[in-house]
Amino acid sequence: MSFLAELWAFMRERKKFWLLPVLLMTVLFGGLVVLTKGSAVAPFIYTLF
Repeated sequence: MSFLAELWAFMRERKKFWLLPVLLMTVLFGGLVVLTKGSAVAPFIYTLF
């Protein structure tokens, strides 16, 4: 959790709020990759793309 607190402090201090959507999309796509690797949810995710 200290990493997230440090990252938030960095973004707040240096006014780098544009990094937030980039990080959120990276986490979202990473989660999709983890879910599609051999899970029962994979066929439903493949239909989205």
